[in-house]
Amino acid sequence: MKKLVFMVMVLFCGAAVSAQAWTGKGDQKIQLGLSAWGYGTGVTGTYDYGLNKLISVGAGINGYFSNYKNDDKDNRVFVFGRLNFHLQEALNLPSKWDIYPGVDLGVVGKDFGIGAHIGARYFFTEKVGVFAEVGNNGSLGVSFNL
Repeated sequence: MKKLVFMVMVLFCGAAVSAQAWTGKGDQKIQLGLSAWGYGTGVTGTYDYGLNKLISVGAGINGYFSNYKNDDKDNRVFVFGRLNFHLQEALNLPSKWDIYPGVDLGVVGKDFGIGAHIGARYFFTEKVGVFAEVGNNGSLGVSFNL
């Protein structure tokens, strides 16, 4: 039993050591989580694609359980494009961490929606990590490397 525990720990530590939160050009992330503030409370999903060491573009969708406009059913979805600026290299962060300010532009029902956030990702393994984004459209959840 001790050998099994030791081998699992070695495998986990080996995976965690090689984890990278941001690799730059061609980097792809999918994030799923809880949209805890902004246009309402609900669930979120985003996709980001790295253009270079500094910039990623992507898209996302938030589905809300409750809404900011008298619970109007037409305003329960925010579909948006996003632009992030990754500061991992500029801040000399460990490879497991990524900090990124960004903007979201899209539509909420029939209205124009805009959001600004600062986010952080931490990867436990090569493929799985956690994220938090705070701003006027923020969320918490799980991040996946593709």
